[in-house]
Amino acid sequence: MRTPVPLPPVERVCALEGLRKVVDGPLTDIARRLSRFLAEQWPHRALVIFTRECTGRPRKLAGAADIIDRITIAELEELKSAVAPGGSYAGSATLNGEGRWVWAIRDTSNTLLVLVPRTPGELPDQAELAAAFGIVATSIRQQVIHASPEYLAESRAASDARARTTTELTASHEAALAGILVALRSSGLDDHQARTVATGAASDALIALRSRQATDRAFAEEPPVAAFERMQREIGSLVRHRRVETEFVAPPLDGRPIPGEVAVGARAMTQAAVFALATQPDLDRLRIAWGCESGALVVDIRDRAAGRWNSNTLRRNLEGRVHTLRADLEIESVPGWGSRVLIRLPLDPPPSQPDQPELARLNAREREVLALVAEGKRNKAIAVQLGVAESTVKFHVTALLRKLAVSSRGEAAAIGMRAGLAP
Repeated sequence: MRTPVPLPPVERVCALEGLRKVVDGPLTDIARRLSRFLAEQWPHRALVIFTRECTGRPRKLAGAADIIDRITIAELEELKSAVAPGGSYAGSATLNGEGRWVWAIRDTSNTLLVLVPRTPGELPDQAELAAAFGIVATSIRQQVIHASPEYLAESRAASDARARTTTELTASHEAALAGILVALRSSGLDDHQARTVATGAASDALIALRSRQATDRAFAEEPPVAAFERMQREIGSLVRHRRVETEFVAPPLDGRPIPGEVAVGARAMTQAAVFALATQPDLDRLRIAWGCESGALVVDIRDRAAGRWNSNTLRRNLEGRVHTLRADLEIESVPGWGSRVLIRLPLDPPPSQPDQPELARLNAREREVLALVAEGKRNKAIAVQLGVAESTVKFHVTALLRKLAVSSRGEAAAIGMRAGLAP
């Protein structure tokens, strides 16, 4: 491995500006931005970012379709297990069912970067690549913690879709393989050796399929106690410098698994509430409890303080997540007695609506325009609110009418209202 050569000042500035462009943008496209940034110094055919932080889309992919189209979570988990946190790997790995030479970096945050180099060989400038990817991995984590409502909704939808698809595929494959087993075990077949080999292969396939389902579901859901313990570690670092007696009450061990986006949202909302309550100089005790009741995760935070703090600021900070995750929020504050923040987050996805397939075809900007159309706003008012040209709004309206298969703004507005995009 060659010793990294320090870049001249001008090139260092260019590199930092390039890295800023990688982290400054939507998470959905971060793999492509990182691939462009790395292409010159680390030429590659494909790039994968693999992270548990993004439960909806743990695989972020860029590059050749013949490599990235069918990379599985199980393959990435196996590769990650071969790389120590903070370490790297250069060698053969299975991706898309084929053995390929890869360069891999596992950040200390447990996020994995995989490159399929154009030319197999040792990983050049390992420390430099690890440092750059460390910034990207940190950015991903921060963006997930402070996720916008649109990203949460998209991520939740992706998790739900993957869970449904996995379940349906598993049921279908189990039925097919069970049929093979029945046929091969039939007494009417006299080729014992062939039957034995085929039976073993089918049994192995069933086991592998069920294992893949468990791996995929592990990304879509978190055990409630594990999600709570992660929150507890994060909250502990927030209150460690304060002389605050903190009581943590964990959810039951046999509680229902929590969808990944709900767990991320619950942790972020708990942190926001603790931050807000910690602004009280006389705060000396906090009680943070998670529980499960009637298909919901209940976050119950209470304090012992004078009850004089700005609860409206907390409500505004939480309103985006509350709306996106369909949560109920109650804030009680009695001067001289204390405060309570109660959040109920439903664990089940919202019931499907007949207009959802059409809405799924819209991008984020088109959904935003549709919401404003559903509010009855005209193109000029929409342009002013979004800070774009009126011609741009007309372009988006034309596109969403085409994608929704309707001919008028009124029909589009009705779809937007039924889908809950506007009152």
